[in-house]
Amino acid sequence: MIGLQFYPNKVIQALIKELPDVTWSDRFGMVYIANTQENQNLIFKTFKGVAWVNCNYFFKNRVINPNTEAINTAWYRNRMVQQGYRVCPETYLQKLELKRYANNTIRNYVAAFEVFINYYKDRELLEINELDIRYYLQKLVQEGRSNSCINQAVNSIKFYYEIVLEMPNRFYTIERPRKERHLPQVLSKEEILAMIHCTNNIKHKCIVSLLYSAGLRRGEIVNLKLTDIDSTRMLIRVAHAKGNKDRYTLLSKTLLKDLRTYYKEWKPLCYLFEGARGGKYAAQSVAKIVKNASEKAGIRKKVTPHTLRHSFATHLLENGTDLRYIQSLLGHSSSKTTELYTHVATNNFRMIKNPLDL
Repeated sequence: MIGLQFYPNKVIQALIKELPDVTWSDRFGMVYIANTQENQNLIFKTFKGVAWVNCNYFFKNRVINPNTEAINTAWYRNRMVQQGYRVCPETYLQKLELKRYANNTIRNYVAAFEVFINYYKDRELLEINELDIRYYLQKLVQEGRSNSCINQAVNSIKFYYEIVLEMPNRFYTIERPRKERHLPQVLSKEEILAMIHCTNNIKHKCIVSLLYSAGLRRGEIVNLKLTDIDSTRMLIRVAHAKGNKDRYTLLSKTLLKDLRTYYKEWKPLCYLFEGARGGKYAAQSVAKIVKNASEKAGIRKKVTPHTLRHSFATHLLENGTDLRYIQSLLGHSSSKTTELYTHVATNNFRMIKNPLDL
């Protein structure tokens, strides 16, 4: 069926009466008609120029990421679970795979949903109602869970009922936490140079330098291949980054010299940075390298690989680089994300005279 939900409007109500075999549903609180191609075409024709038709639920089985990384769910089927532990339904995992969600997203959704269904392990999933979900989310709030954790729980629950079981707007009114805006942690150029100087070897030096000079995410640096370094154009190709997007970012001349020294010494075969036994370098190792370098440099702030990415963007902005170019280098979909750096860049603050110094 096609449900027709709308704000009270006499024109829309009159047009709906002209549709064939319109029926009212007490359960869903809306009118509906048979889901046929003829009726779909008729809806668009009837309301053209009168109302905007949200037809997302007509195409809910569309692929999210058509060219994303290879999906690996072996961890789900090969893992050991405790007796009595309620595992995620196979249909849930199947829908995530068919929609080609990213591997990290699949892990996060499955983990969040399993915590939820084990909280109600003695209840059938179809028996769980909106009040039960609110009570569960309230418990997360009382436990001091972050807003992102609670939002992830809501997403994983809605995915099961609204996408897997095809119950559109089943929990449409579930509240979400208010959005938070945290300003990024940024290091000075002197602090970053001190970190680079305090690395253990040429490989670690290249990793820290590359995170900063190219504005890379931790996952992006471990996925870099030798062929992604374009020394002729002085660019780095970042393939299948967040959101399954490719982009180019800057290659530093200073770093290029270190990369050539590193290559001669370590001789990687495929990936730019490889583990002791070959293959992709571990993302956890990248984080550890950054942490160790910051501690040796005497930096008291908490420094992560993403801190270097934030510093890259902020320093570009302070040097007068246009926000649109920074957005492109970082791979942001929305300019609003990039605009956050305007709140931490110091070039605007320098023009303001402090009242204590007047």
